[in-house]
Amino acid sequence: MEKLTLIKVGGKIVEEDASLQRLLDDFAALEGRKVLVHGGGRSATRLAERLGIESRMVNGRRITDAETLRVVTMVYGGLVNKNIVAGLQARGVNALGLTGADMDVIRSAKRPVQDIDYGFVGDVKRVDASLLGDLIGKGVVPVMAPLTHDGEGRLLNTNADTIAGETAKALAALFDVTLVYCFEKKGVLRNELDEDSVIPAMDEADFRRLVAEGVIQGGMIPKLENAFEALKAGVGEVVITLASAIGSPGGTRIRIC
Repeated sequence: MEKLTLIKVGGKIVEEDASLQRLLDDFAALEGRKVLVHGGGRSATRLAERLGIESRMVNGRRITDAETLRVVTMVYGGLVNKNIVAGLQARGVNALGLTGADMDVIRSAKRPVQDIDYGFVGDVKRVDASLLGDLIGKGVVPVMAPLTHDGEGRLLNTNADTIAGETAKALAALFDVTLVYCFEKKGVLRNELDEDSVIPAMDEADFRRLVAEGVIQGGMIPKLENAFEALKAGVGEVVITLASAIGSPGGTRIRIC
């Protein structure tokens, strides 16, 4: 199978010019087929504030009412996405900005109300790997914004980590996929106070042991659980690293065995 690298970067990286330019240089230099999934939450929060719209977060997730949905659509699908696309085009990368609604590439369902009503937030139901694969095969590099749709005319705010994971799983039927999650740390740390205590490799047995020992805790647990789910669905490797190190052999490399 042909290799494909899917990079997920958070909003902080793509919203600040210096880190964005470094990312674009590094991403453009990656060899082979590739996909970029981005966030943009900080820009959305700033614009909402300027428009007098309150931003509400629960456990790091944005409550998305109708007004907030308009803001995130403008920011994620517009300003942030097209800045990335333009920057990649300037570097010779034939990038195409996409939301899930474009070509019906990602279909979601509005998250049901349980303890919390998240509003217009989508849970991914399917990714059209065939259409994405056709584009990628023609040399197009998809740049995916964290928006999906429900097939009934409604856009839905959707977590970028989830879009990256579900897209990687779908594309694993067509490519040998490496999924790279870019964080603010060099990788999964053995000691969160020591930036250099990166765990270089991890399988599921290591993960369970490190959770039991209290080395891995908090928000890193669901991130790693998602990584193992991606591996079990056919993704070849998951890497957790710095955005500035996507082309290097560093970070934490997660494998089935």
